[in-house]
Amino acid sequence: MSDTPTPAGDRIAKVLARAGVASRREAERMIAAGLVSVNGVVIDSPALNVTDRDRIVVNGEPLGDPEPVRLWLYHKPSGLVTSERDEKGRDTVFAALPDDLPRVMSIGRLDLNSEGLLLLTNDGALKRRLELPSTGWLRKYRVRVNGNPTDAELAPLRRGMVIDGERFQAMDVTIDRQQGANAWLTLGLREGRNREIRRVMEEVGLKVSRLIRISYGPFRLNDLAQGAVEEVKARVLRDQLGESGAPVLKPRQSRATGPKPPARGESGRRPTSGKPGKPPRR
Repeated sequence: MSDTPTPAGDRIAKVLARAGVASRREAERMIAAGLVSVNGVVIDSPALNVTDRDRIVVNGEPLGDPEPVRLWLYHKPSGLVTSERDEKGRDTVFAALPDDLPRVMSIGRLDLNSEGLLLLTNDGALKRRLELPSTGWLRKYRVRVNGNPTDAELAPLRRGMVIDGERFQAMDVTIDRQQGANAWLTLGLREGRNREIRRVMEEVGLKVSRLIRISYGPFRLNDLAQGAVEEVKARVLRDQLGESGAPVLKPRQSRATGPKPPARGESGRRPTSGKPGKPPRR
């Protein structure tokens, strides 16, 4: 057993994330790029603990005091990439956010053609914590598929599946209604793999034509207008995350109610007003 004392303070990347500079991973990239100095010395490795006595400068600017942890709900429209920059020049979520919003990071992602609830935070540590599979929060989606699925056809999703050697955990799935050549389903999962829902649906012969996330743990889309942002009240945040910032895991949630499927022929265009309206989409 080593007698070497544990260094005081926290790792530099964690401190930068807590101050809202960047996610921990992005902070590590900034360090590797030589954009961070501690006590006048440029560092190139995140393997450094710092305390509040250290003077930290990021990209020429002194690091400010940690901001209070904040969380926002955002109704992401289809057609936006959940990324700060896109190498293909596509429109991004962060370019579409209101100008008065502070620097934020997304908790998880929604792919280009997916819609609905995206959580945003100013705190890198909270982002990391809520993305961990061990958090176990249920994420619910409204899913429109082409075809007329039966419970028997959806049974593999409820059991869990292996696709191309990759294991997908069991999902909650119910058939809501048939609408012409399409069906609307409600689906719940506790993982967050890339294109997870689309992949499992394809595996059972169904093509997803619309995908709307309606809840992420205790946070729900409800009637938040498409493109609108709403901050979660500090009291609600404390109730759900606790004083320590760790998610409060509550008994398995009953089926959430989300936006109703859009009427046939609805355009789904983004409203010109930021006021909440009736959203569909996903």
